[in-house]
Amino acid sequence: MKLILIRHGDPDYKNDTLTETGRREAAMLAERISPMDINAYYVSPLGRARDTAEPTLKASGRDARTCEWLQEFSIPVLRPDKDGELSHVPWDWLPQDWLQDPRLLDPIRWRENEVLRSADVGSAYDSVLYAFDALLSEYGYKRDGLFYRVEKQSTATLAFFTHFGLSCVLLSHLMNCSPMVLWQGLCMAPSSVTTIYTEERRPGIASFRAAAVGDISHLTCKGVKPSFAARFCEIYGNGDRVD
Repeated sequence: MKLILIRHGDPDYKNDTLTETGRREAAMLAERISPMDINAYYVSPLGRARDTAEPTLKASGRDARTCEWLQEFSIPVLRPDKDGELSHVPWDWLPQDWLQDPRLLDPIRWRENEVLRSADVGSAYDSVLYAFDALLSEYGYKRDGLFYRVEKQSTATLAFFTHFGLSCVLLSHLMNCSPMVLWQGLCMAPSSVTTIYTEERRPGIASFRAAAVGDISHLTCKGVKPSFAARFCEIYGNGDRVD
């Protein structure tokens, strides 16, 4: 089984759609994804994800199932570096703040952190993964502790048009690690493609591995630079989003 996680194109967050750059990215993405043998498409209900999916679905003559749980993982938390300020991005912490708490590196204890616990981020995380595992179960892969039991082998390919934060939630579950590690350690540019596949090294027991994370070859092969959304400056003094 193969899973393809696609981040939306360059976002216009205010209007929950894409910028003109994002629409060009979505068109180039469609050239890459639409010829693939995709068994099913799933899309976040948010506009920027739906607008990213539209060119691919149109080119392939397909429809997508809208899943509420695929929307961005936006749980308001009180940022530890700004007293009393709510952030709708629960992982947007400065390194010197989150790395002071070793629990945030732990695949189980990350949810014990006071900031995350006060916003019940763990329950929201569990809710997403309950829906995700229910979907995988439809294809024959049933979660059993830290791995999946193969009740019916499948070589299906599923494509998900979603968001960075939510993608890291799914990856953390498949890889059995803290989502905070992935939120802080990975960067997926707009319209990027992350590919995960199953391995069944013993009959009936499957795990997942990532073959590519944040791949933007559909842009670079055309000489197009990726949008800067999701990154910060390479060196301090460049400004927040200047490369």
